[in-house]
Amino acid sequence: MACAVAAAVAWGVHWLVPVVPWLTAAVVLGIVVGQLPVARPAVAGRLAPGLSLSAKRLMRIGVVLLGLKLSLGDIAGLGWVAILTTVGVVLLSFAGTFWIGRLMRLPGHQPLLIATGFSICGASAIGAMSGVVKPKDEEAATPVALVTLCGTLAIFVLPLFWHPLGLDAQQFGHWVGAGVHDVGQVVATAQLAGAGALAVAVVVKLTRVLMLAPVVAVAAVVERRRHVAGDPGVKRPPIVPLFVAGFLLAVLVRTFVPLPSLVTDGADTLQTVLLAMALFGLGTAVRLRTLVGTGWRALVTGLVSWLLIALLALAAVWVSAVA
Repeated sequence: MACAVAAAVAWGVHWLVPVVPWLTAAVVLGIVVGQLPVARPAVAGRLAPGLSLSAKRLMRIGVVLLGLKLSLGDIAGLGWVAILTTVGVVLLSFAGTFWIGRLMRLPGHQPLLIATGFSICGASAIGAMSGVVKPKDEEAATPVALVTLCGTLAIFVLPLFWHPLGLDAQQFGHWVGAGVHDVGQVVATAQLAGAGALAVAVVVKLTRVLMLAPVVAVAAVVERRRHVAGDPGVKRPPIVPLFVAGFLLAVLVRTFVPLPSLVTDGADTLQTVLLAMALFGLGTAVRLRTLVGTGWRALVTGLVSWLLIALLALAAVWVSAVA
């Protein structure tokens, strides 16, 4: 119930200030509530089971429904050059961010989670990867806070470089789709350049989202082998997590089954509501005291990754323009 109320409040913030994406507002609200002395006993006590359920189960259901936004036909319409460069941006930014996180000696699974969130689709990707590697709540909360901060920063910074870089509206949309983390943040940024830019940005962004399945599946295989090496008797995680299989099935349904707009619009709304509830739950797990301990290292990792992805995405736009 607390997460549902918080999702409604976050929607109210988005309605009042449209430039702030609904999911971003939900994360920030969760972080704020998690720091309030009056709320901490409830967050750590009677609300803890519901918050944990939202942060994990609802996140996975939301990821499955995210697949209904993806049509392989729309992605194919980008052309092979744009598709290959977008995949290249994801792989290079993932590897680069993971390496930076390890170099900065971030604890636990944080390098992997930050790399997943920044390179693919923000907090949703972090939640999906968390379903495989099972990090501590605070290990997942810090990457969510970072990707929210940097994605929000992109909403205000990238438009400043639109005209100085000599990009037309569609190229700007391509840059935003390839370089901004969360789908909502992509929409908030690209819509400033008009409907054409927004259409390109969303398709490019959803191409990145499609990379979530193979990246999480590879992580699941690695985690499975690690469990076997550590203790052959321990229960091994599945090679392909159920929610990832559900995501892929949703993509195939969206591609090959003609769905009425009532279904797709309803699924889109439900997906956003579930993710807002999940991200509020994740946000409440952020502890500023812990964040301060690794804060500067995590912040440096996030900002360098944000810059790396922006540059790689810009290079992808230029390569596509030349080709």
